[in-house]
Formats: sequence, C-alpha cells, structure tokens
Amino acid sequence: MKNLNNIAIVFFIFFSISITAQKTEYANLLQNIDARQKTSLNGKWDIIVDPLENGFYNHRLQEYDKGYFKNAKMQSPSDLIEYNFDTSLQLNVPGDWNTQMDKLYYYEGTLWYKKDFNYTPTSNQESFLYFEAVNYEAIVYLNGEKIGKHIGGYTPFQFNVTDKLVEGNNFVVVKVDNKRKKENVPTVNQDWWNYGGITRSVHLISVPKKHISDYSIKFEKGKYNTIKGWVAVANSADGETVNIQIPELKESAKATVTEGKASFSIKAKPKLWSPELPKLYEVIIETSTDKVVDQIGFRTITTDGSKILINGEETFLKGISIHEEAAFKTGRIVSAEECKVLLNWAKELGCNFLRLAHYPHSEAMVKEAEKMGFLIWSEIPVYWTIQFENEDTYANAENQLTEMISRDKNRASVVLWSMANETPESKPRLSFIGSLAKKARQLDDTRLITAALDTQGKGDDGNLIEDPLGEVVDVIGINNYCGWYYGDVNSCSSIKWASAYNKPMIMSEIGGGALYGLHGDKNERWTEEYQDELFKSNIEMMKNIDFMVGLSPWILMDFRSSRRPLRRIQDDFNRKGLISEQGMKKKAFFTLQEYYHDMDEK
Repeated sequence: MKNLNNIAIVFFIFFSISITAQKTEYANLLQNIDARQKTSLNGKWDIIVDPLENGFYNHRLQEYDKGYFKNAKMQSPSDLIEYNFDTSLQLNVPGDWNTQMDKLYYYEGTLWYKKDFNYTPTSNQESFLYFEAVNYEAIVYLNGEKIGKHIGGYTPFQFNVTDKLVEGNNFVVVKVDNKRKKENVPTVNQDWWNYGGITRSVHLISVPKKHISDYSIKFEKGKYNTIKGWVAVANSADGETVNIQIPELKESAKATVTEGKASFSIKAKPKLWSPELPKLYEVIIETSTDKVVDQIGFRTITTDGSKILINGEETFLKGISIHEEAAFKTGRIVSAEECKVLLNWAKELGCNFLRLAHYPHSEAMVKEAEKMGFLIWSEIPVYWTIQFENEDTYANAENQLTEMISRDKNRASVVLWSMANETPESKPRLSFIGSLAKKARQLDDTRLITAALDTQGKGDDGNLIEDPLGEVVDVIGINNYCGWYYGDVNSCSSIKWASAYNKPMIMSEIGGGALYGLHGDKNERWTEEYQDELFKSNIEMMKNIDFMVGLSPWILMDFRSSRRPLRRIQDDFNRKGLISEQGMKKKAFFTLQEYYHDMDEK
C-alpha cells in the first residue's frame, strides 16, 4: 500500500502519456432540449428480436446491405422478404424491453426498433434526431441509410438529419444491442439490471439554421458577484451579437461571436441556490435568429481541508443513493412523475443530497432534483474491474464523462462529478481514473471531483484511507459494508477511521439487505431488524469520523439485479433498499430519518 502511495504523484504526471490523447471540447449536443421546438417520437415502436443478428449480417457474417434497416416491403407475391416490421411486435419507447415482454426478461442481444413519422420541411431550419439514452450500443438508420452509431447506455446523442429527411413519411430504424462485453463501460460484471432498449425519450428537434447550440452560465470561479459564461452559435459569422438577459436581476450583456462562440461577463449579486432555498433565475439567450430560455441557479462549492463549503458555508450532506429504477412497476424510469416518487421519498427521509448511481440519470431526474434543492453526485459507470489498460475502453469512458458534463453543466444542483466506483488499486487504474479527472477539470473547473473507493475491513479495529486515488480526487468517497460483507453487525460502532489525506470524505455506501415484512431477531440476516441494527451500529461509527462531511447509504429502494437469485428473499432484487420496490418503508428508513432529523435539531 505504501509503495502505491509513493508512486501516486509520479503516475499523476504521466497520465496523459499512458492514455489516449485528451480533447478539450464538449460533446456535440444541443443544450437544454426542453427549450427547443421538438416533435416527440415516443410511443409504440415496431420491434424485431434478432439474437443471431440476421438483420445485420449475411450468412458469411459480413454486414448486409439489405438488412432490416431497409424496412423492405414486398412488391410482388414472389418476393422473398423474411421480416416485416408492420406485422411485428411492438414496445413502448421510452422503456426497457425486459419488463415489457416476459420472454425478454433476461434477454441480452440485438433488437431492432422502427418508427414511422411525418415531416414538413421549413426553410432555414436544421433538424436533429435526438436520443436521450439507448442501452447499450445503438446504430441508427433513417429512411434506410445509416446515419451514425453511439456506444454507452446512459448519455444522450444526436444526429443532424436535415439533408436526410423527406417531406411526408419517414422512418427511423435503430439496432440496439445490450450484450455485455469485457471492454465496455460498465464491464460484464455489474450489480444492477442490464435493461436493454431505447430507455429514454426520442425527439426530432428543429432549430434555425443559425442556432444557439450550447452555452455555459455560472459564477466565475471564486466570485459571488460575477456571472460568467459563453454561448456557442452554430453556422454563425464572426461579429454577430448574442444577448444574455436575467430579467429578475435587471441585468444583461451583449457578446460578440468569434469562431462560433461568444463569451460574456455580468456583474450581479443573485440570491444563491442552496438546499434550503433552491432559487432559479430565468435566463434568456437570444440572437437575431434564435432564442433559448433556461432556469439557472448560482452557487459555489469549495473545500477547506476536510470540510465542504456550499456558498462558503460548511455543509453536511445528508444523502441517499438512488438507482434510476421506477417504483411499483420496476424497470427503467421513463417520466418526470416517476422521478418525483423517488425524490419525494428522499425528501421525506430528510435528505439534502443524492448520489445518482452508478451512471448518469435522466435529465428529468437532475432538473426535478434541482427544483427540490438536492445536491447531486453524478457519476459514470467505471465500475469494479474494467479494462484499465485498454485505450478504447478509456475513450468510451471519457466520452460518457464528456456527454454527462455537457448535458448537466448548467445545473446548480450537480456539485460532484464521480469518476469511478469500487475499483481495485493498480497503476493502470490510477492512470485511467487520473486522466478522467483531468478531463473533467478541463471541461468544468467549478465542481469537485470524487470517486467511491472500496475499504472493506482494511484493519483489525480501524480503517485507514490511503488509496493513492485519494491524491487525485477533491472529495473521497468510501464504500464500507461493516456488518454485511465483513464484521459482526454490532462491531461497526467501535471501528475507528483515519485518513492519509486532509480532504473531505463522504461515506458513499453503507448498508445491508432486508426483505420487507420479514421480521425476526436483530442478528438474523434478511430481517428488517438486522438491517435496522446494522444502520444503528454504522451511524454510531460515522458519528466519530471528524473528517466525514456526508453520507449516501445504499440504497433508497430495492432494485433489480441478476446477481441476486436467492428465491423467496431476493428474487432478482438487491434488497438493500430502505423502501421495497412496492413503496413499503422498512424499519431502517425511520432510523436514518431520525439521524438526519437530529442533525437538523442541533
């Protein structure tokens, strides 16, 4: 361990040498799609299940130029066409296929989606086909022509289809493949359900040919009286003007476009966004051809030794971890209403902080959380043991990081970008995650960098945080399952903690499983009493960690996981939730709620 500490600084210097070259630009994504003119492509899509990928390869396993993406129709009775979307099964988009169709419950492979839609062209407009997320690999075809590919199951992507649309009827076909692969991010081993499909909404977005494509608006780093930002204008000429207005503050600025981007600075003293007062301001961005309106909050997050400061005030993060899984019906969340169910439970619990695990959650989740005053930890699925020495794996991770930050950079609620979860210590891992942290800081130098480290039972009577990744991050996350994966449930309260780093620490995971309604002795696993006793013991442990600035126990609600087959207890669910998938609160919910309530009383 000490040897790894000694090499930490050296490897940090050489991160960019051992990993694919860094890029500094954001992802090519329209910012704030809710403010755009968009046509929903949600609803029923025709689907074909294709486990052998016959619609993609011919019998020589070569990419087939007459595949299912052609959406071919019989022209005469003698034609041989062995598929037909128009008579096929259908699934709802957005949605996962696993919970919509019983025979697809465990399915991992290829499934084809097809949607017909009408289009009326408008002069001086550009059109984008925008996918909020598809899990995992998507190849997109429009009117029988391949228009692009995307890898990664939880971040948005888009294609400019202006020149590929036709007046009247059009059709889009998407080949979706959710097969797990060792080189993917996440890799083959994960403790959540591998939901396949077009899991978030699809839109056809129309914008003026000369349009506002992206923007960043926030406090200048280290200042409370200067709002600074930039606006990217596609297809613009140097010298054109961008107007930025914040009507409630009676402040505005004019900026001049240079090489497609206009930078600005506004002197102002807005009310600060905080969990207690999640104040958002209407911000209007306007050019001669386009106008976008957003709701933006202004706040700062910094550290002071082992403290976290929100708007300069020491803040304790009373949190909970959440998976993007819907209550009651289970399956992937598909609406803002389903997001609100989980968020309201977190508010009832007494939280001001959410760890959105283990991947970027939907834009709806982030925006609804922001309105309700939650601080957010957002992360990419660099999870457990991925291929840290594989350059393509790194490129995939960096792209997911870039798309996450690109989408949510204007959300005041997001305060922590997380690079990884429970990764084993090694030189390649240190290099890999260090490069991601460097990239994140290039894209956004106003938020803090974190990662969840794994410290299961490092000492007989205490835990020392000395993972060399502690040098890289601003805030150390610790996953520690005393009483569940190691140690006796009653031993946790006596564990002492120390850290090699003068940095804030968040206890990013503690917990244990319980089946709602199963009762027994407090030493009997899977009972609510056992889980409750585990929480009580861990809470006593955490009260004595003076450098701990928050916690996000695992987890708000039970969620599906194919790692959890124990019948009559787990039944394909991770049972560490404080609430069952049917919305029933377990005893430990009220224990954590009381702990947070007591903090408020002090």
